Amino acid sequence: MRISLFITCLSDVLRPEVGQATVKLLRRLGHEIDFPPNQTCCGQPFFNSGFADLARDQAKRTIETLDNGQTVVVPSGSCAAMIKLEYPHLLADDPQWSERAADLAARTFELADLLVNQLGVESVGARFQGAITYHYACHLRGLGLAGEVERLIRGVEGATLLPLAREDQCCGFGGSFSVRYPQISTAMVDDKVKCILSTKADAVVSTDAGCLMNIGGRLHRLGQPIEVMHLAELLERR
Repeated sequence: MRISLFITCLSDVLRPEVGQATVKLLRRLGHEIDFPPNQTCCGQPFFNSGFADLARDQAKRTIETLDNGQTVVVPSGSCAAMIKLEYPHLLADDPQWSERAADLAARTFELADLLVNQLGVESVGARFQGAITYHYACHLRGLGLAGEVERLIRGVEGATLLPLAREDQCCGFGGSFSVRYPQISTAMVDDKVKCILSTKADAVVSTDAGCLMNIGGRLHRLGQPIEVMHLAELLERR
C-alpha cells in the first residue's frame, strides 16, 4: 500500500523521532510512504479556540495537500480526530468542500487504528525488555478506538503491560488548555504521574506527542527516570 504521512505539528517540531519511527515501521511492513511537503497544522488550535473560519481555511489547505487518493496515517489521535470528525462538520454547508472533506476523513487513520483495524497487524517484530504502562489519550475515545494499542503492546516480545489506574483520565495537556489553565493542568498531570509511578513500570507509552510532552516534562522535573515513548517508537524497537 502507498501511504501518506501527516506528521502533526508537535511531532514535527518537538518529537520528530515519532515520524521517523512511523515511516520505518510501515516500510518494514512492506508499505511505501510519502510525505506531502506542503502540509502544516491541521487547524485544531484554531478550532478549539473558537476561530471556526480560520479552522476552515486550514482544513481546506490540508485537504488540498492530501488530495492524492491515498491512505493517510497520523501518529496522533487528536489530529486524526480533527480530520476525521471535525473537517466534515466544519465544511458540511460548503458544497465545494464537503465531499472532499468526507473523502479525506474516510481514508485517514490514527497509527494504531491503521495497523490493527485496517492492516490486521498486532505483532510487528518489536522487542522491549521491561514493564510498560499505557496512557489512553483522550482523542482515541472520540475515534472509537479501545484496545488496539494494548493489543500492539502485548505483541512486543519481552514487554509486560501493567495496568494504569485511571488510564483514560486526561493528562492535563489538552493543547491550549494547559496554557490557559496552568494550575488545573499541573494538578491533572501530577495525578497522572502519581498513577504512572505507582505501577513501577520501566516505560510509559501513549499515542499523542502532546501527552508525551506533558507527562515526560513532569517526570523529568521530578527526577523520575521512566522512559516516555510514543507507540511508534516502541514498535520500532528491535
